[in-house]
Amino acid sequence: MSELAQALDAWDDPDLLPFGAGKEAHADFLAWTDTPTAVPGPVNLGEIVAGLRDRLPADAVICNGAGNFSIWVHRYTRYRRYGTELAPISGSMGYGVPAAIGMKRLAPERMVVAFAGDGDFLMTGQEFATAVQYDLPVIIVVADNGMYGTIRMHQERHYPGRVVGTGLKNPDFAAYARAFGGYGATVEKTADFFPAFEAAQKSGKPAILHLKVDPEALTPTMSLTATREKAQASG
Repeated sequence: MSELAQALDAWDDPDLLPFGAGKEAHADFLAWTDTPTAVPGPVNLGEIVAGLRDRLPADAVICNGAGNFSIWVHRYTRYRRYGTELAPISGSMGYGVPAAIGMKRLAPERMVVAFAGDGDFLMTGQEFATAVQYDLPVIIVVADNGMYGTIRMHQERHYPGRVVGTGLKNPDFAAYARAFGGYGATVEKTADFFPAFEAAQKSGKPAILHLKVDPEALTPTMSLTATREKAQASG
């Protein structure tokens, strides 16, 4: 037996599932992604992402950039076909908007939805002009919590209460969309999202849906205050 074969024979990986455990693991996945967790504030991004499952065609393409907002997208979206997600693998902020525009240009018959954080959108949001210029009706969902959420999370974890350079003074993103000639709507509670989404579709224009997200909704399972308090208690 070769050295490689011997090594493989002796390898005991605790992360490997035993044969036949796939169905159980899949059931666990469905349960974990089924019902969105409660979060602070009137806009629950998890409920929005989960609610889109039955409203998007199977070949719809979901795009996103980088940031804590994408945790909800990755957890609650269920992809039914290959080639229906465009997302960065290197933590690149600003990826989702140009990816969505490029995808819509490549496949105009497919629905394309981009999710972006506020800071994430501000990296490349000017590309909305390209979507309007070339009549590419993408729908961009901007989760606006007034901060660089991921960086703030790490600040609170390592230096609780010491906030430096992570607060944002944002524009009215819905008005921004209309200024370019697109469709724009502001969403201040979860129930308002789906009528706004349908209106964006019917408009036939590139659209921005501006979600007013509570900054306390840091992740699906941890608020900003809880993150700070946990760090203070362990320090």
